Amino acid sequence: MAVHQPTHRTSGLHLPSLRRNRAAAAPGSAASAETGTRTARAYVWASARVLMGFVFLWAFLDKTFGFGYATASGKGWVDGGSPTEGFLGHVAVGPMESTFHTWAGAAWADWLFMLGLLGIGLALVAGVALRLAALAGTVMMALMWVAEWPPAQHLSDGSASMSTNPFVDYHLIYAVVLIALAAVSAGDTFGLGRLWARLPLVRDHGWLR
Repeated sequence: MAVHQPTHRTSGLHLPSLRRNRAAAAPGSAASAETGTRTARAYVWASARVLMGFVFLWAFLDKTFGFGYATASGKGWVDGGSPTEGFLGHVAVGPMESTFHTWAGAAWADWLFMLGLLGIGLALVAGVALRLAALAGTVMMALMWVAEWPPAQHLSDGSASMSTNPFVDYHLIYAVVLIALAAVSAGDTFGLGRLWARLPLVRDHGWLR
């Protein structure tokens, strides 16, 4: 007589496997965390872009209308004042001192400087043409850095320059930030960067992005 061993059957009730759930949830959690990090990073760059844009726009507005901050009331561009005469005319150090004195107050210098401030500011705030804005802004910051010439400890008249750092100052920081904003396409968040990139002219000429 054959003896049949009883077959053990499960009741159909399965307890959840914590190990399996963890393994299944891990990829999703990692992807979600990565997405959150990218989003936060995009928001930070977008905020930096708008704030940097306001720096240039405010300089343009103050020099144009003379709000009484860096430009005295009644001395604005619309009042007949020169946006470059005050700064370039008082350069007292550096290898381009005499050159800047020659440029100070010239109509072409005033227009070029003011259009640069306005164009860079609008591009940054709107999030378009960031490569052009970065190029123009870097050239502007480099010229202003040379005008102040931080490496010098003394001015041309022998007085102390009051330079706090022989190389790094806010002009260089601004230039690096401008380049970084263009490199990370900071105009795609809170800006018109994506729409701008789809324009046929921009699509065919990458340097316009």
